[in-house]
Amino acid sequence: MDLQQLLASITPDIYQNLKTAIELGKWPDGNRLTAEQRSLCMQAVIAYEHRNLPPEEHTGYIPPEPHTHCGSDGDHQDHEKPLKWM
Repeated sequence: MDLQQLLASITPDIYQNLKTAIELGKWPDGNRLTAEQRSLCMQAVIAYEHRNLPPEEHTGYIPPEPHTHCGSDGDHQDHEKPLKWM
């Protein structure tokens, strides 16, 4: 089985188990994930989301802000907005 076939075989249950393993840092049986396992799990989760979920449900998605500048160049003010972590 090649990598593309493996990624295509990820089911919603496997996807959830991989996400949980990444979040907790351990497998369901209690064994800790190695750094390599965590990295591979993250890659699989991202690949699954890219194939099966709309962009707004992807891990790390930040919704775009609508353009609000409607005046002359003198009216434009640069205000940085902090990111809201969820």
